[in-house]
Amino acid sequence: MSNRLIQRLVATDSGWNQLALRVPVGIIFVAHGAQKLFGAFGGYGLEGTGQWMASVGLNPGYLMALLAGGAEFFGGLALIFGLLVRPAAAALAVTMIVAISSVHFENGLFLSNNGYEYGLALLAASLSLVFTGAGRASFDALLAK
Repeated sequence: MSNRLIQRLVATDSGWNQLALRVPVGIIFVAHGAQKLFGAFGGYGLEGTGQWMASVGLNPGYLMALLAGGAEFFGGLALIFGLLVRPAAAALAVTMIVAISSVHFENGLFLSNNGYEYGLALLAASLSLVFTGAGRASFDALLAK
């Protein structure tokens, strides 16, 4: 990989404010990914999540569960540690777009109706990190030097 590409991937605004966004959003994504991948926190694991994904038209279900769970779990870890935040946040944004468009949009905005408000908030947070990067308190900031 060229130095220019690496610099673009780890470039970040120099502020501390991204830390306040990265860590809680990262924790949320790690927890949701762990539900899908490992059945943690009351989740259904890959088999159960894969069957559900196939039932809503996301085929092959097992692969879609693996991709969504992997993006959420490992992307969330990347946010928490501030490592490769821009590409991780981009993958998380795509994951939220798929979730909103394939599952939640038809239910309207509100979470009480299984709507897309929660996914939309996570999408907005992810896009914010795509644009700003990880911030000063991150491994990306160290790598950018």
